[in-house]
Order: sequence, then C-alpha cells, then structure tokens
Amino acid sequence: MSAKDFFNGLAARADPAKTAGVNNSYFFDIEGEGQWTVDVRDGSVSVAEGGGDADVTIAASADDFDKIVAGEMNPTTAYMSGKLKIKGDMGAAMKLQKLF
Repeated sequence: MSAKDFFNGLAARADPAKTAGVNNSYFFDIEGEGQWTVDVRDGSVSVAEGGGDADVTIAASADDFDKIVAGEMNPTTAYMSGKLKIKGDMGAAMKLQKLF
C-alpha cells in the first residue's frame, strides 16, 4: 500500500471509539510520496493532501513509512534510530499508535 493509498482510506478506517476525545492535528511528510494533514477531532478524522498548521510534524522515507504501516517496523524503534522524525507535541505523537 502506498502512502497515498494509506491516507486516502484513513478516514474510513479510523475507529471512532479510539479517536473519541482526541483533538490533535498531524502533518505527515513522506519523502518521495507527498504530504498530508490528518485532523482528529473527537471521533472524527479528516485527511487533506498538502501541508498546514499541525500539532505534530512526522517525516519519514516512503520505504520506512510503508514498513511502519505494514507492521514490519516499530514506530518507536524507527524514531529512536532516526528513521522517523517527529517535531512538536510528543504527547499527541504517542497517541498515534493507539488511534490507527
């Protein structure tokens, strides 16, 4: 699954029970694939292609992002090894593992 496919289907796959009470925005910069802003607002998830203001900025190569999405790479390990770069609200970033 490409990053574009992942983000295009994200809102439909999001579990409202998991996103309830979460109010954060995430900017994903996937090298060679594109940029997306994901807005999570109390059970609702919206995805827009392109950048914008966000609580957290997450950057990764397309290959590493694909491995994380496929469950082949642990996001925490990717961050600790520098393959996943996170800027902004780390608390909001940690919520991502539970949301999707």
